[in-house]
Amino acid sequence: MDEFSNLKSKLLAEQVQDQLFRYILNTPVPVGNKLPNEFELGQKFGVGRSTIREAVKLLVSRKVLEVRQGSGTYVISTTPADLDPLGLRAVEDKMTLALDLVDVRIMLEPGIAEMAALHASPEDVKKLDLLCRKIEKRINDGESYIDEDIAFHSCVAECSRNVVVKQLVPIIDTAVLMFVNITHQKLTDETVRTHRAIADAIAEHDTIGAKTAMMMHLTYNRELIKRLIREEP
Repeated sequence: MDEFSNLKSKLLAEQVQDQLFRYILNTPVPVGNKLPNEFELGQKFGVGRSTIREAVKLLVSRKVLEVRQGSGTYVISTTPADLDPLGLRAVEDKMTLALDLVDVRIMLEPGIAEMAALHASPEDVKKLDLLCRKIEKRINDGESYIDEDIAFHSCVAECSRNVVVKQLVPIIDTAVLMFVNITHQKLTDETVRTHRAIADAIAEHDTIGAKTAMMMHLTYNRELIKRLIREEP
């Protein structure tokens, strides 16, 4: 009974951790800002303070939160350490980093999409279609689509059936996460349209179409980042 209770508490804390991370991204709670206290968070998520405390510990271990004794809990990053294999979260100039990351994506992902169009299975095609529909629904509902966005690009990489490309997925994930955080999801219409174009081209095994659609998707991203850099004080 004790083991079952412990497992149940652990699973609940992990679930609340995900909800708390989404809350940080969606509100948004900027890096450096303080979270509401345990009581307020417990009311928000419908759980006890002990569960909030465990969820906070999990995000502290992922270097998203920092607990400062006598002061409170603060957001120190919106890029979890386990999604940052290259240690890029330490770079202070996030806009320049986002531009550099999208440039690397432009070098890699159009070719990956081309390979995906060659090797994607019917099951892969169904998964990409499902992810497209999930992203579109979240956008229409005004919700964060960051998890589904990362899953979409990871799925394209997996469709390539290239062992090395699969090892690059964490880098691609970091780039997607960084981009969505920096832009606060301003490219919703373009995201829906270009994701669908990529998925359709892969479904039709249209290598040129998949490569072109991915390039268009990343070009929209790059132009937005450049505009945001120009608008910075």
